Amino acid sequence: MKTSAIFLFNTIFCKQIVKYFLKNKRLKLNEKQKMLNGELYSAGLDFKLFAERQHCKNLCYKYNNTSPLFMRIRNLLLKRIIGKIGNSFLIEQPFMCDYGYNIEIGENFCSNHNFLVLDSAKVKIGNNVLIGPNCSLYTSTHPLNYKEREVGTELAKPITIEDNVWLGGNVVVLAGITIGRNSVIGAGSVVSKDIPENSVAIGNPCKVIKTIDGI
Repeated sequence: MKTSAIFLFNTIFCKQIVKYFLKNKRLKLNEKQKMLNGELYSAGLDFKLFAERQHCKNLCYKYNNTSPLFMRIRNLLLKRIIGKIGNSFLIEQPFMCDYGYNIEIGENFCSNHNFLVLDSAKVKIGNNVLIGPNCSLYTSTHPLNYKEREVGTELAKPITIEDNVWLGGNVVVLAGITIGRNSVIGAGSVVSKDIPENSVAIGNPCKVIKTIDGI
């Protein structure tokens, strides 16, 4: 009788554990879907998203601690980190991102040291793009209402950098921004509004100061 009772208890307990796991797995998938859909979501309370960030940060750690002489190993690690990248690229160490799979980079890409990408939403970078040192792309943002921030919710909006763009050093690009093709962003700028193509823009907030002629 005692053995039967223990077996029955374990069976019921296991069923409850499986049911709890499946329920919470669906919740975690929903949080990721909310993130990708640009809705309020909880990154800190979702184990799947936490695990994906840890996996990505571990790969970034390996990349950043690989000797600059081992270019082949560095490039292989970058291809594991970044969702889609062209055949011709140089990303100087250190480089950091949150998930990696939301980043798409075209051909002939170059970024200088300390390139940071918070890629909770899609980050699309075109061909022939130059990124100066200490640049940051923030797809992540937070609610203005402090009560929503208190419970750990946040938002993510995509960033697009089109072909032939050059970002000077220490440029910050905020969530939801598009920088048009052939444009140049001056050093130290904070880009909080879309920049049209063929523009030179600078400042905080970043503003267009001239149009590039002859393109």
